Amino acid sequence: MSQASNWTSFTALGAALDLTASAPRRSRLLVVDDQPINIQALYQTFSADHQVLMATSGEQALALCTSQQPDLVLLDVVMPGMDGFEVCRRLKADDATRDIPVIFVTAQNDDAAETRGLDAGAVDFIFKPINPKIVRARVRTHLTLKAQADLLREWVYTDGLTGVHNRRYFDERLTVEWLRAVRNGSALSVVLLDVDFFKRYNDCYGHLAGDECLRRVASALKACVRRPSDLVARYGGEEFVCLLPDTDLLGAMTVAEELSQLLFVQQIPHADSSVAKVVTVSLGVCSKRAGINVESAHSAESLMREADAQLYLAKARGRHQACGAQMHEA
Repeated sequence: MSQASNWTSFTALGAALDLTASAPRRSRLLVVDDQPINIQALYQTFSADHQVLMATSGEQALALCTSQQPDLVLLDVVMPGMDGFEVCRRLKADDATRDIPVIFVTAQNDDAAETRGLDAGAVDFIFKPINPKIVRARVRTHLTLKAQADLLREWVYTDGLTGVHNRRYFDERLTVEWLRAVRNGSALSVVLLDVDFFKRYNDCYGHLAGDECLRRVASALKACVRRPSDLVARYGGEEFVCLLPDTDLLGAMTVAEELSQLLFVQQIPHADSSVAKVVTVSLGVCSKRAGINVESAHSAESLMREADAQLYLAKARGRHQACGAQMHEA
């Protein structure tokens, strides 16, 4: 199996497959098989048009799906340890990976295996030995369907004014990340932000200028929140929120201070502000410390309540600052 471990380090370099106008990047495929010869066959089939990731076990496949978020998985059924059916079930049970289409590629050419695979959540079944033309056509079809579904989700979960995620998406992700943090015993932080004296800004400069101000705040947020796992959303009106998994209070306060400074140095005029003659923000930060477990009385809602309380404190202390708190055991 020494050859198999070598395959895991490959990534394909090739021309991008233009599925839709909104998805210009190369599609990322994950090939999962414990036999190097099968991985090689699929790699050669797709390496010209896609980025190809490789795994030789179910455990490795799950880890790559979480960290790399492939656009599609080509999954063997029979593997040592965790088989393909169990891998597929776990992918579909996790909110972070459930939308990744799975195609089984297997030598089990029987109705029972196909039915079991589809019941586990697979979108298609391809039998070995593969026909490259058929495999490419089916992968192309399911990538196109996924791109269309992703675009629809983006429309549903995107704030039309600022282009960041909306409150609906944030609420869903907050619940998912809270449960993940409790399960893993990891930290989780939120940063709640409010533009200081924004009503006065609108009254002074007009609503079109106010809209542009909110877009600039959103851009600054996206510039400060850099990790793929982090989330920026418009929380409502002139309020924004950042969700920071695996981030303790010190890290979240650092993000908040960077954001406050980045907006301040942009020097967006605000003649009617009582804080400065430029746009400033107040920020409330709250962190769930690592170790708070499922038996705790805390919840995702309590994390937001404390962040809101810290935002109120920042305003009471004169605005244009960040206040933070560590969530303690109930």
